[in-house]
Amino acid sequence: MTEPELDSPPAGLWNRMRADPTYAPEHLAAEAVRVLGPRAAAWTAYVRTVQPHVSADDLAQIAAKKFANLASLTGAVSGAAGLPGAIVDFGVLAWNQARMVLSIAAAYGHDPQDPDRATDLLVLQRVHGMASAARLALGVAAGRTTAGTAMVSSGGTARVVGQLSLKLARMAGMRAVKRVAAKVVPGASIVFGSWANRSATRDLAARAITHYRPSVPAQRTGEQ
Repeated sequence: MTEPELDSPPAGLWNRMRADPTYAPEHLAAEAVRVLGPRAAAWTAYVRTVQPHVSADDLAQIAAKKFANLASLTGAVSGAAGLPGAIVDFGVLAWNQARMVLSIAAAYGHDPQDPDRATDLLVLQRVHGMASAARLALGVAAGRTTAGTAMVSSGGTARVVGQLSLKLARMAGMRAVKRVAAKVVPGASIVFGSWANRSATRDLAARAITHYRPSVPAQRTGEQ
């Protein structure tokens, strides 16, 4: 088992997201749990083997730091590639962020291969505000894929690409217009893309740690 490396969504997932950009985040979250869940479980088990005394908090921080570093690499790649590269970068970033979240979940004893982790991803990545809405959207996306009803938008390729880019950018934490724009400005985009990706990934890691870390029962006053 080696250290985490920059990974890219599989070709089949890209095809599903292009065909059904409205539910791109849901397709990505479900596929991440299926593909990346086992990797997250294997990686955390490996770290515990070589560092048997590592705490859950320390393991979660290791994952957060490593994936923040990887996120900065995707920013540099997208900046060098321009707009098409930036669109791909949003997907690569969201995919690697999902792997980070699943690794943090595993660090705290949650099964990264459980389908509920897809719901967690969509809430933590702020695609949906509530778990119930995320579960409903996952069900709809799965139904569209199963029934073969996912269709390219009638607005044409440009509209599909724009919708997919926006959906993946929001999933990856690129909500501020200046952040998104910075990734496609020649020259400066290489630097600012790296910074924006790292910042968004660190923010997501903090939310994931808060979500998965066991709550500490409040100590009762007056006890002897």
